[in-house]
Amino acid sequence: MDLALASALAIGLAAFGSAIAQGLAASAAAAATSEKPDLFGKMLIFAALPETQAIYGLVIAYLLLSKIV
Repeated sequence: MDLALASALAIGLAAFGSAIAQGLAASAAAAATSEKPDLFGKMLIFAALPETQAIYGLVIAYLLLSKIV
C-alpha cells in the first residue's frame, strides 16, 4: 500500500509540475518565436524540456512498484 501511494505521488506531482512548467515555457517560446522566427528550433527544444520531469517521475514510479529501489 505504501509503495502504491508513493508511486502515485511520484508520477502525479511530477506530471503536475511538468504541466505548469511546460505551459510557461511554451508561452515564452511562442512570444520569442513571434519576434524572431529563426529561433523556432531552439524554442521548440526549450518548450519540450520540462517534459523530462514527468518522464523521471514515471521511471521512479516504475522502480517503486517493481521494488527495485
